[in-house]
Amino acid sequence: MDLAASLLIQLLNGVQYGLLLFLVASGLTLIFGIMGIINLAHGSFYMVGAYLAWSLASATGSLAAAIAIGIPLSIALGLALEWLLIRHFYQRDHLYQVLLTYGLILVFEELRSMIWGDDVQGVKVPELFAHAIPLTDTLSYPVWRLVMSGACLAVAAAMYLLIQRTRLGMTIRAGAHSRELVETLGINVRLLFQLVFALGVALAAFAGMLAAPVSSVYPNMGGQVLIVCFVVVVIGGIGSIRGALIASLLVGLVDTFGQVFAPQVAGMLVYLLMAVVLILRPEGLFRRA
Repeated sequence: MDLAASLLIQLLNGVQYGLLLFLVASGLTLIFGIMGIINLAHGSFYMVGAYLAWSLASATGSLAAAIAIGIPLSIALGLALEWLLIRHFYQRDHLYQVLLTYGLILVFEELRSMIWGDDVQGVKVPELFAHAIPLTDTLSYPVWRLVMSGACLAVAAAMYLLIQRTRLGMTIRAGAHSRELVETLGINVRLLFQLVFALGVALAAFAGMLAAPVSSVYPNMGGQVLIVCFVVVVIGGIGSIRGALIASLLVGLVDTFGQVFAPQVAGMLVYLLMAVVLILRPEGLFRRA
């Protein structure tokens, strides 16, 4: 019974981690696949979201209020960054984009140090979700992790409806295939790309807000998340939201069960998975049509 419960806990942990990765990776694949921008600073938005959750929750006494305030702030950050910097690099070589976004990492880290300091911080789980569901006499599962998974699934469903079932989503998909054609139809592609970038920033920041009570809040916390999310984007297929979801779940499960059953090589299993996928399907699991 304990073994079955332990496996269930690891399965739930793997799914929860995978869904959290999806929030970050979906924004990354939107920006990369639709706008053609290699955004190395995407992990910094995850970190900013976590620090916003900590500071705003400390000020308001409520993580829910912190998230409600933090999401509009992250959208505003995305709109401002695209307007001030990113839009000037759409037609530039990818090397310029890499240098710009790497520079943004340094800027965000310095600003984080100046505004919030360099200490590790903790965020309290909301009282409503601060308990655990008993699975056996000795094992239980935190309710907040289930809330995180539910929130990620809700966002995934909302993104599917937005991209596949709305006029805005149709315009985004058209702009991804041919910016020039969309412009000839009288659509403001600059505004469209600005909205896409802001959405990507908000998704990464929201992931950081959800993860803050579980992983704590600390400097450079976006770095490792960024690397894993690039792996997710490559496995799933550049520009594919469905691919990002499937790849995120695969990476989450492989990493979680690897930590349990093969801790000596757990750090390389995700990259082995990427290598196998690239050998079998060089363009990823779900290449964008």
